[in-house]
Amino acid sequence: MSTNDTSTAAAPTSTYRLQLRPGFTLDDAAGLLDYLDRLGAGALYLSPVLAAAPGSQHGYDVVDPSRVSPALGGDTAREALAAKAHDLGLGVVVDIVPNHVSVARADANPWWWDVLARGRDSVYARCFDIDFDAGPILVPVLGDDGDGGRAALAELALADGCLVYHDKRYPLAPGTHAPGDPVERVHERQHYRLVSWRRGDGELTYRRFFDVSELAAVRVEDPGVFDATHAEILRWARLGQLDGLRVDHVDGLTDPGGYLRRLAEHFGGWVVVEKILAPGESLPQSWPVAGTTGYDALREICGVFVDPSGEADLTTLALDQGVEVDVVEADVRARRHAATALLRAEVRRIAALLPPRPPEGREEPSAEAVRRREEAVAELLCSFDVYRSYLPEGERDWVRAVETAAERRPDLAFELEVVDRRVRRDPHGEAARRIQQTSGMVVAMGTENTAFYRATRFAALNEVGGDPAGFALTPDEFHDGAARREASRPRTMTTLSTHDTKRSEDVRARLAALSEVAEPFAEAVRRWTERCALPEPALNLLGWQTLVGAWPIGEERLTEYLLKAAREARLGTSWTDPDTDFEDRVRSWPARVLGDTALRGEVVSVVESVREAGWSNSLGQKALQLLGPGVPDLYQGTELWDLSLVDPDNRRPVDYQARADLLAHVEEGWRPPVDATGAAKLHLVRTCLRTRRELRPQGYLPLTASGPAARHALAFARTSRGAAHPDLAVVATRLPLTLAEAGGWSGTALALPSGPGTWTDRLTGRVIAPERADGLTLAHLDEVLDRYPVAVLTRE
Repeated sequence: MSTNDTSTAAAPTSTYRLQLRPGFTLDDAAGLLDYLDRLGAGALYLSPVLAAAPGSQHGYDVVDPSRVSPALGGDTAREALAAKAHDLGLGVVVDIVPNHVSVARADANPWWWDVLARGRDSVYARCFDIDFDAGPILVPVLGDDGDGGRAALAELALADGCLVYHDKRYPLAPGTHAPGDPVERVHERQHYRLVSWRRGDGELTYRRFFDVSELAAVRVEDPGVFDATHAEILRWARLGQLDGLRVDHVDGLTDPGGYLRRLAEHFGGWVVVEKILAPGESLPQSWPVAGTTGYDALREICGVFVDPSGEADLTTLALDQGVEVDVVEADVRARRHAATALLRAEVRRIAALLPPRPPEGREEPSAEAVRRREEAVAELLCSFDVYRSYLPEGERDWVRAVETAAERRPDLAFELEVVDRRVRRDPHGEAARRIQQTSGMVVAMGTENTAFYRATRFAALNEVGGDPAGFALTPDEFHDGAARREASRPRTMTTLSTHDTKRSEDVRARLAALSEVAEPFAEAVRRWTERCALPEPALNLLGWQTLVGAWPIGEERLTEYLLKAAREARLGTSWTDPDTDFEDRVRSWPARVLGDTALRGEVVSVVESVREAGWSNSLGQKALQLLGPGVPDLYQGTELWDLSLVDPDNRRPVDYQARADLLAHVEEGWRPPVDATGAAKLHLVRTCLRTRRELRPQGYLPLTASGPAARHALAFARTSRGAAHPDLAVVATRLPLTLAEAGGWSGTALALPSGPGTWTDRLTGRVIAPERADGLTLAHLDEVLDRYPVAVLTRE
């Protein structure tokens, strides 16, 4: 089969992401297809559909890649969904998880069960990245009250030919059990050992996803393993039932580029990868994919609505409250903890591939030499500017990381030089591969999952793919990013909300409005903190921002969010060592705040002061995303205002009937006001998606405004397929509070592309009567934006 270049494969005009679960199945998704078609979506984009762990609420814990999840309706439901979607002209995109499978329940995963039963002789042993030379497979599941799990060993039992620990069952190797044998002896004869859950971080003998021992890494770099894990998915493609793939956690793979090239040999559809790009970073040119899942676009779109003048006041507030403002330093500390504690087993495994030279006269290196080599590996893993270098293409990123590590730890210069020489000499070797795939885990766990909950100066920036150190983007920087996207990866995905974002697009939009009133907000936080503070400064500052950004929010949702944030930050409690007293104080905070009538009233007053500006930002960023370069993804339910927080909050059920009812009203010609119903956002989403589906815009031309409010207009033009001149223009409002204070749009005009015809705003139906002067076509923004803070103009 010839190699396909999926970077040029036909892309959907847009995607609509649905989170499947036992309570929302493939049949339920099929029931939404008519609604999605009416909305203007180009393709249905499904969360993972393969058989997952019992009770899974997300599907990223696959246990059997050979079949569709029965809990979601099985293959019959999948085929029916694909057929109906295609009948409506909608594509089908599916999320796949090649990096790992769930081993939480050994009896649910037939491959893992066989490996535990037969060890390295199992036909599935090659599927997992297990260090069989290190001894039995460690399975860290036993309870541990500080005794290393010894008491839990007494709870093991034998039943029905299995080793049983509470509700978990494990296989017995052939010939290792006879009637009357003591359970501890039977356990010792197995190819695995059940050990304390605390031993996973430092001693695990199989590679896993991050620090989650229940998710075992899969060796898809092995052609046979690739074939076994992808046979079912590729069968759908051969049947014409699959149009696109989203590849989860591509940085975790041993050889991402090799994997993607092999995938392209078998699948010619649209492929995007979950790859977090640092500012200024691009995907390797050799990857045959359309692009990323869009967090780079999210960073740019969010940033251009933030007021740079708010940085000083928010920084002062953070310093006054005792919150870390040096994002780089907070990041380094969090990454070091990830590398030296949470991923210590991986660090040891890498260091063992780089054995230190033993002292003269000794056969083995000293413990001190081994320790230094491990420290050098850990420091290097903490020092990348990007999630992963892709050697040999990414040698510049590698060199920079080595130099940074040596600057931070000059005492490890010799060890770092040894690592550098080994990796550069063999950039495809095991040591190089393991360092690269582990660096991505260190960055994700240290930066996104920890530092972003510690350096909470301004939470709108603490997003997946975000750059909290860079406070805001200028319009020129935004235009440069959009133009690069159109030139390099025009079919890449763009997004504003996903199942992984720390907060929804509408929460971020309201927080962006706070940057315009940073000084009064900072004063309010100081007052509120004196009256009702959370028990840790970073959490306290995050709590007040979250309360304002997600208001109205109930006590239960806010409590669950704050507990997760506190455990992720690891500053007063953690997932592994929860502090009951600390967490009780966190749990009491929402009730105290919401129960204090005066304090609650002050919070509501602040919310009211930025609510409409938040709506303006929401509509503006949505218009930029939906009609800008790339393939826009709409996360489930976000066609209305959605004030969700990090998962599982963003996986709450969506009221599609309410959305369908509003859509019917809009289809009848209703142009709703911008108010709390969110109907204006639905109107904008429908208008943009259907315009995109009709015009298939391409190219990118920044548009310039002139006049006293010029800096508040962000606009661009694009050209529909087959047109000779730009015939689509999008205008959004930036910094609406500052704009209102300055007197609005009076005297400000936007230069539209010249050419024949008139311009019509598809949101209002109004024909724009531009003024032509000095060869320019000028549209007066006080007329164009008098009804909505955005406009979608097309040349008729």
